[in-house]
Amino acid sequence: GGGLAVGTLLLIEEDIYGVYSHLLFKYFLAEGVVCGHDLFVASAKELPANILKELPAPLLDNCKNEVREETTTVTSEDDSMQIAWRYQNFPKVEASPNTSSRFGHYYDISKTMSSELFHSIKCHSFFLPEEPSLQPTVKMHNMNCGYARLLQSIQKIIYQEGFDGSHPQKKQKNILRIGIQSLGSMLWGDDISCTDNPEDAHSLTKFLYVLRGLLRKSLSACIITVPAHLIQNKAIMERVTNLSDVVVGLESFIGSERETNPLYKDYHGLIHVHQIPRLNCLICDVSDTKDLAFRLKRKQFTIERLHLPPDLSDTVSRSSKQELAAAAKLLSSGCGAGAGGKKHLDF
Repeated sequence: GGGLAVGTLLLIEEDIYGVYSHLLFKYFLAEGVVCGHDLFVASAKELPANILKELPAPLLDNCKNEVREETTTVTSEDDSMQIAWRYQNFPKVEASPNTSSRFGHYYDISKTMSSELFHSIKCHSFFLPEEPSLQPTVKMHNMNCGYARLLQSIQKIIYQEGFDGSHPQKKQKNILRIGIQSLGSMLWGDDISCTDNPEDAHSLTKFLYVLRGLLRKSLSACIITVPAHLIQNKAIMERVTNLSDVVVGLESFIGSERETNPLYKDYHGLIHVHQIPRLNCLICDVSDTKDLAFRLKRKQFTIERLHLPPDLSDTVSRSSKQELAAAAKLLSSGCGAGAGGKKHLDF
């Protein structure tokens, strides 16, 4: 629907190994660098400077044409094929949703972004092990100390760097992109991923409630990755979902039965859209495509509609013919036996 709106929160449920969720996290930050937005990267696992060094490099115009040619070769081959007459009038299904409207930029994940692109933007960082233990300016009753320090840092940048939308700012208006990695894990001092009955079950929900209030009145957008597969209490995850605007879950095929399934050989995982924002309207824009899958190419991370290939193998037809022949042989022998009076057949 045109990207992530200003003042909203995007929550990504991490895959089991965190490979593809971390890639989407870097895509969000790389788009901010290309668009000239300020960045705020928070993590308790990895240094924010190392995350910024691994951002994918934007593709040039000639590389974009190569990527488009790769995506259109499959469709051109399909158009040249002749199909059955009964399917000729059926509408064509496009592999990637919303291919008519191009939004954003393309990136080459095999290369890293050059340091020259970082000169025009400001990059703010928050690394929990290196942050001093300061008393928060806002009273946070029964909240994790790491979450309180993170809120204090975000609030300070919003008010001092000119992203506060509720008050007139003297500086030139810009957008702040906030990225928080693996929120809710043990590295943040939260125990919701360890037990069904955590001692501090409401710390994460309070943090999201206050963060959402900061986002609503500021020129900022936030993306958070959460290890949802580690949170054993489903009630906590439902509260986290309700406090987010957009919720997307990633299901990776690594280590699962679908990795060796020939039906999913062209994909590396599934994307589940759990929640879509309702902005200035009573209902949300529901897409007609609900089954989405992703795959990691040589230079791109693509999201496509999930299409299972047709079963055109010879083994199915041969086995079915053998079964029909065996059934016909048994039926003929049974009828012969019934005619001789040795066995009664009930038709």
